[in-house]
Amino acid sequence: MADEKKPAAEEEEKEKTEGAEGEEGAEEKPKKKLPVMAIAIVVLVLVGIALAGGIAYFVASKLVTSAKNDDGGGAARYHDPGVFVKLGDPKEGILVNVGGVKAGHFLKIGIMIELNPGKKEVVTEGKLNPVAETKLMDTVLHILRSEPLDGYDATKQDALKEKIKTEVNHELGEGTVYGVYITSFVLQ
Repeated sequence: MADEKKPAAEEEEKEKTEGAEGEEGAEEKPKKKLPVMAIAIVVLVLVGIALAGGIAYFVASKLVTSAKNDDGGGAARYHDPGVFVKLGDPKEGILVNVGGVKAGHFLKIGIMIELNPGKKEVVTEGKLNPVAETKLMDTVLHILRSEPLDGYDATKQDALKEKIKTEVNHELGEGTVYGVYITSFVLQ
């Protein structure tokens, strides 16, 4: 009988031990879940911060790009210093009759054109090539002669400069002219 009591006693001890282990296991499982949950929360927070930073960068870069475009193109605004060339006589500028031969109106205008120094066929060693100078003067004189008298109104000066820039770029190659500046203007 003692032998029979031993297995029964051993079984009771095993059940107690298993019960205790089961209780400890039950206590350990929530402890294991807690660190896993904490890691998951930390990872989610980091992913959220990364997404917020990415979205903020995207929005900020779009705002800067749109601000440059509103200023007049951004890229065209920032360029290497150009070569400035005064058209016509160095002191007098250009003297041309406007409004037709019979109109009897004359325009004395000083025009400075800023040229792209990278265009070697137009500008060499900081000076305008003779062929390019001839094409430039012909184009500008044609524009000035063909413009009606009301085209010389002070409110239309920017349109005249843009027309000169566009036509000269068309004649000498796109990107040749950075800007057109009117330094003096007399219409009689």
